[in-house]
Amino acid sequence: MKIVHVITRLIVGGAQENTILTCEGQQRRGNDVTLITGPSTGPEGSLMQRAGEGGYRIIVEESLVRSAHPIRDVRAYQRLKKLCIQLQPDVIHTHSSKAGIVGRVAAWNCKVPVVVHTIHGLAFHPYQSKLTNAAWIAMERFAARRCNKIVSVADAMTRQALACGVGKPEQFITVYSGMDINPFLAAAGQRAQARRKLGIADDRIVMGTIARLQPLKGHDDLLAIAEKLFAAQPRLLFLWIGDGQFQPRITAKIRSAGWQDRFILTGLVPPAQVPQLIPAMDMMVHPSYREGLPRAVAQGMLEAIPAIVYNCDGANEVCMDGHSGILVEPGDLAGLQNAILQLAENADLRNAMGSHGKVLAEKRFDATIMVDSLLDVYQKVQGERHVS
Repeated sequence: MKIVHVITRLIVGGAQENTILTCEGQQRRGNDVTLITGPSTGPEGSLMQRAGEGGYRIIVEESLVRSAHPIRDVRAYQRLKKLCIQLQPDVIHTHSSKAGIVGRVAAWNCKVPVVVHTIHGLAFHPYQSKLTNAAWIAMERFAARRCNKIVSVADAMTRQALACGVGKPEQFITVYSGMDINPFLAAAGQRAQARRKLGIADDRIVMGTIARLQPLKGHDDLLAIAEKLFAAQPRLLFLWIGDGQFQPRITAKIRSAGWQDRFILTGLVPPAQVPQLIPAMDMMVHPSYREGLPRAVAQGMLEAIPAIVYNCDGANEVCMDGHSGILVEPGDLAGLQNAILQLAENADLRNAMGSHGKVLAEKRFDATIMVDSLLDVYQKVQGERHVS
């Protein structure tokens, strides 16, 4: 098949890693794959180099930008229509909200045979204004009528979309966000090497977080309970992997509180190096308020690291409460503190949860399963079109 993927930008992030793995896998299976992306700039880092190593065609469309920009948005729509005519794809598969709307409409109007969109995370959510949500919901409803299938990276995305009138039940299918599990499995258990690399003593209890330093990722919640955690368990240490707009403020807070020996902030780390850092953790703490599916938690589980996760969106489809980790209601700082201390003080519980999580993650989040499932989606849509 000739398959074209469209995404707004190739920053370091879960949706982008998912899309690149999909392109690579589909290209390896003999398909003709093209990835259209907007410019990838910002403190989050870029995956453009990684994408360029995948053997498929990449087109950078400068007009495809994340923020609302009427002139550029119209230009992006026109450019995508032109590319549809030039490339003559069998499938257009869009990712992310802006590319998902503009790309689906362009593909549908060009009568591309199969139009598919993946919801990695919904653009409407409780933490922004009603007016903004209303605008996004209206656009998503419009775009949903211009595609054949909507892929959700977790069942929670389907429920939330349908509850807001986006799409029809028969359009949706869940394909869990996949990853290359082998680097994580290979690095599992390399605790001493990881700690030596980061300069962490063996007796420290490490709470790891992999997330951009930006709104709704929960770093401020951890800062709010840090003093109580350190008083209750002096061996605790935070390891934060990621960079973003909050970095200067967070660094200043740590310095003013005198917590320099309690925090390690790695800054931006290339995704290929993340598996080697995870074994330094005793637990992964992921208090994000908004996640389609928390891939970082799944990555930790692949290395038998138990998780503490805010129970939002698709979190409970990754972290099985009481088995592979502990779910905490978003914003429950006392619950978050208690969960951390519970795992900090019970190595046997950490090991048991880590073992359960590893088994689940290997079965559910392998990229090869994701790639095969998506190709199956395309083929089924093609078959349905031929029957009709």
